[in-house]
Amino acid sequence: MTNIKKLLTIGVCTASAALASGVGMAQESGWDTAGFVENATFYRDGRGLSKSRNTAQFEFSKDFGKRMGMNNFRLSGTLRATYDAVYDLNEDEFGKKAGGPRSFENFGSTTAQALFGGDGSSPWGFSILGNGGAAAGNPIPPGFLFDVGSNPNDGLAVLGEEFHDPRGGVTIGVPLRPCDTDSRGCGLEDYMDWDLNELRFPDFNDHLDFIRELYIEGSVATGDTSELFLRIGKQQVVWGRTDLFRVLDIINPVDFARHNIYDELEDIRIPQWIASAEFRWGAVGAFDDLNLQFVWNFDEFRPNNLGQGGSPYSILDAGSFFRAMNNCWENGCTVSNFVPAAAIGLDDPGLIAADFAPNVIGIRQVDLPEWKLSNTQGGVKLEGVYKDVGFSLNYYHFFQQLPVLRGDIESVNAFTGEVADWDHLIAFDINFPEVDLLGGSLDLYVDSLKSVVRVEAAYTQGEEFANTLEADLYSDSDVFRWVLGVDRNTFIPFLNKKRAFLISGQIFGEHLLDHELEQAALGPVGIPNWKDNYIATLLIKGWYKSDTISPQVIMAWDYEAGAGTIAPSVDWLINDNWRLIAGFNIKVGDGMGDQEFDDCRACNPFPPFTATPAHADPFQSGSVGLGGIEPLGRFRSGPLGSASEEDEFQVTLRYRF
Repeated sequence: MTNIKKLLTIGVCTASAALASGVGMAQESGWDTAGFVENATFYRDGRGLSKSRNTAQFEFSKDFGKRMGMNNFRLSGTLRATYDAVYDLNEDEFGKKAGGPRSFENFGSTTAQALFGGDGSSPWGFSILGNGGAAAGNPIPPGFLFDVGSNPNDGLAVLGEEFHDPRGGVTIGVPLRPCDTDSRGCGLEDYMDWDLNELRFPDFNDHLDFIRELYIEGSVATGDTSELFLRIGKQQVVWGRTDLFRVLDIINPVDFARHNIYDELEDIRIPQWIASAEFRWGAVGAFDDLNLQFVWNFDEFRPNNLGQGGSPYSILDAGSFFRAMNNCWENGCTVSNFVPAAAIGLDDPGLIAADFAPNVIGIRQVDLPEWKLSNTQGGVKLEGVYKDVGFSLNYYHFFQQLPVLRGDIESVNAFTGEVADWDHLIAFDINFPEVDLLGGSLDLYVDSLKSVVRVEAAYTQGEEFANTLEADLYSDSDVFRWVLGVDRNTFIPFLNKKRAFLISGQIFGEHLLDHELEQAALGPVGIPNWKDNYIATLLIKGWYKSDTISPQVIMAWDYEAGAGTIAPSVDWLINDNWRLIAGFNIKVGDGMGDQEFDDCRACNPFPPFTATPAHADPFQSGSVGLGGIEPLGRFRSGPLGSASEEDEFQVTLRYRF
């Protein structure tokens, strides 16, 4: 598919060059061009520099008039080059020197305290159930040893260490350095396996992401007032009417590694090779306007970019978890607090860490849908205006852009060495299931409120979620999502008597219709995502000095996570070319601290060796609900709670030409 994309790029550029030469030198001035250069510097409390992103963007377009049987034939493009210097300027946190040696908790273990001193934490690769126990002469099953020489205690962090203490839960070591410096955890081909240059220069990759847009478009008259509008090329197709949280706006995947959820969607959507055809009928019967759009995304599938372990922004800290788990599978790993000490015959009330051998637990591989015609994505949208009410009806068939971990893969029994599929074992492949979305939107002005009201709703079938009740640790669920937004221009006299403020509020709802949750002996088991959750946002924006100075504050609150953010900023348009934005992004609430959930260390995957006293049948796998914050608490914390320690001061300076 990469060759096909390159050919399409060359084809569009060649066609545009031929068209340009055909209209003659006299029309060269008809090219519309613009662009900017920008530096965004962010400083994170406790970590230092978290972003030093330098961007150059060039936009161009030209109307060629009537060409190729179409009216208003136009070529448009946007090129972007980005260099994030944080990997060079703060390499101790995010670059080639990130991380270091780490130790792993043995919660309440008197044996560990006697062996290791202090709080009883054991170094990576030297737990009691592993190399540390073997060194003391204890017999250790082969599934609890790994080679510390090839998987050393260096360049590591403890999963979640920035956000919470282990507190008796499971944690794993995360390799932090770029994949060309430290290849551990980078074995998922074409997925979270970036080297230093790919992190520093994210627009330059095999997908040609430096091309933000490159498309041709035009229209064909189909009647006195109707036309067929066509567009093909690399582009963003926007269906949604709301921002921050997407409901219908799901055609393009999103690059959350750029700045979590906080950048404008226009800047973080990942452009795709798409063909669209839109029948524009204009006024038809009772409708003031009516359009029908067909969208075919013929690009190879791209998932959302969630960041990579060791990068400054990894939404839900998922990139860290995935990298840690892939290292577990390929090289082995130490997992804190994994086994009750009494289960291995110790007279000890605590929990002890375990050194797992390769191919026992972890993430084995990622199954990205290969490009073929049957794997392309597409849909249709009917959009119009009826009595001043804008509406749309949408259908889209696509691959889930967030990954799901599917168990039931062949792995090694840590106690016997037997290779088989083990129920309830935390060994996975990453998959992206097919999803169908049916939804719609409304956009109307309510005169009694002097406000614009925006509504979106979507129903999906086929999405998959972690589920510790299932033998393979996942299940699917239908999902209903909606957004209600209200925009109003309101005078706030004590702040500005002459200019109204924009006040915009949204509430986003998500409801899992096939949610499963049960109470087991030691805690809840099932799907960690909330069955019903709501996130509210509020924007207050004003203008001063002939609209050249614009202060604003954005607030967001996740109700179930009990976490939010407050982001005040000031946007100063210095002149026609220079623009300065300065602000803060401050997290509030509980963060991940109280989001514990079943972590499946008590799922008895290797019966009867891993059975606990809470298992009624020691030969039957299944969870009894022993839990901690990692790894599933991130789904309850959401993107706000899992970024609870990312308070930042931010400055952006842009020169537009």
